[in-house]
Amino acid sequence: MITIARDTLKILEEAARDASRNAYAPYSNFPVGAALLAEDGEVYVGCNVENGSFGLTVCAERCAVHAAVSDGRGRGDLAALLVFVPGLTCHPPCGACRQVLSEFLLPETPVYSACDTGEIVVWTMDELLPDSFELPVPSVE
Repeated sequence: MITIARDTLKILEEAARDASRNAYAPYSNFPVGAALLAEDGEVYVGCNVENGSFGLTVCAERCAVHAAVSDGRGRGDLAALLVFVPGLTCHPPCGACRQVLSEFLLPETPVYSACDTGEIVVWTMDELLPDSFELPVPSVE
């Protein structure tokens, strides 16, 4: 597993917690924030954005990935993800997020979950989604 310095982890936790305050979660009342760390130290945040047509809801983790990709980042550019979830239990990313994350995070990339208790749980991407589904990425020439 890639190791993240404690002070960097604290920065990610604050960024994810701040992002959760911007969540649009009127249906679940579960405002989640995510902070994605790039190899060069840049941090990309996301929050969940719900929709009355629940299938169109986008989770915080995927919003953070979309922000990083919009800035030109790709597989191998991202060093860690921290998700802040409200409440007393740290939760891992949902299945849809795990699949999206597996396309951009390396198997040894740490994925952290923090909650209101101050606890932080960590998994590697490979622990969250072993034997992930992968299509070959076509080369652009």
